[in-house]
Amino acid sequence: MKNTVSKERVLTGCTLSLTLLATLLASPSVIGHGFLNDPPSRAVLCQKGLNTDCGGAQYEPQSVGETFKGFPNGVGGAPLQGPVDGQIASGGLSLFSAVDAQSATRWSMTEIKERSLDFAWTYTAAHPATKHEYFITKNDWNPNQPLARASFDSAPFCYVDGGNVLPVTGAKHACVIPDDKTGPHVILGIWTVGDTDAAFYNVADVNILAEAALPGGWNPVGNITPSNPLLPGDKVKARAFTANGESAQYSVEIGIANADAGKPENWSFALAEQLNKTHTLIRAGVRDEHDNIVPVKGVNKVYAQKDSGVSRYEISLLMQEDADARMTLGALAPEHELVKGVGTVAVPVLSNRAMTVEASLFDEANKQVGFTRQSVPANSNALLNVDVRSAPGIHGVKLLGTTQDGRTTRQDFKHTELTGEGGAHDFDFEYPNAIGEYTAGTKVLQPKNGQVYECKPLPLAGYCKQYSPTANGYEPGVGEFWGMAWEHKH
Repeated sequence: MKNTVSKERVLTGCTLSLTLLATLLASPSVIGHGFLNDPPSRAVLCQKGLNTDCGGAQYEPQSVGETFKGFPNGVGGAPLQGPVDGQIASGGLSLFSAVDAQSATRWSMTEIKERSLDFAWTYTAAHPATKHEYFITKNDWNPNQPLARASFDSAPFCYVDGGNVLPVTGAKHACVIPDDKTGPHVILGIWTVGDTDAAFYNVADVNILAEAALPGGWNPVGNITPSNPLLPGDKVKARAFTANGESAQYSVEIGIANADAGKPENWSFALAEQLNKTHTLIRAGVRDEHDNIVPVKGVNKVYAQKDSGVSRYEISLLMQEDADARMTLGALAPEHELVKGVGTVAVPVLSNRAMTVEASLFDEANKQVGFTRQSVPANSNALLNVDVRSAPGIHGVKLLGTTQDGRTTRQDFKHTELTGEGGAHDFDFEYPNAIGEYTAGTKVLQPKNGQVYECKPLPLAGYCKQYSPTANGYEPGVGEFWGMAWEHKH
């Protein structure tokens, strides 16, 4: 599905956002509380720009789908009956009715390649959860008909007890997609609230590519994928998870005895063999012509019998620090000149390992005024140029380097003096620090590009506070819709 964004569409979105904001301010009951983030809901993909013509959902995914709890009881639209058929995606809220549109090609789909699937929500204003449920469309559902109760299986394929406590953003709900589900489907995630009559209904459009269970009841629950080379003394662990969390009973660990054992294809094979030796209800490998699951020196799939209760495996590399890794600041110039408060600091880096190096500059108040990140090859004398916006004075240069395999971090720190002219130290916060305090006229420094942005006047100023790492549409200079909330100053 190809998506394009035109100037006319952006202008239309600006007009819509004003209407949306005014309506939300006038209707206290329509306050965003949360959304299904993984796999991303239809509304989240609207915010990311992968879905288009979404109406208000593009700007407020956390507000989409709030209505009565109780699905699939009754016909909807009343207490304990859930949403009305045809309005399941929007929850019956007219601001978000665009997401109720339904056809085989209308929405972008997330590919599901493993039947073991972790669902996760983002809660912007959490309420106690009595439960989370996940329904999926029937095998014979019609994707060109509006979503209705009849579109979904009558029972959820996954149920998570909420305990009537506040849910935590990013907490994983370990579920397994039924074996008979393949191809395009809609998953309906429901967060049922404990202290109101409401629930939040989020639909996710998916294309299920995962293989079904093998003959004999073997269900795919993960992969052992050869990745990093390991060193003697390192360990690899296959971590098993059930509905109750990590299972020590079904987790398996191996150690790396020598350099040959640390080759990715070799430790993958050895870990698969150890799983097969340790457990009768777990198998790792690939299926041969006789449907046997046999370890290989490559990617090994992990399968589990239902009786094990295992829903997924994760592979953890337990790597020792590389004691011989070195990274230091080279001969840093004692002074660097500013012109109207702007300048560049040349940061020399000496490293005997390939690293990702971050260089940060801090003023005398320990406020970050410059930053860059760069990959540095092994045994190199690299030079990182850091753009700085600050006032004259003594500044600290902090260097942080991490080896490419992630096993080792090295740090160094020195001072340099910025001389010359000031004049650019005119921002209130470094984004996104203290984001709750942003209001019309607030100026922020965007560390990703060194530019300063000013929050626009009301009613658009409310968008300046909307940010998370997974929903950064209004992030100044970076997000797709940053111009709606911010004005670029310099």
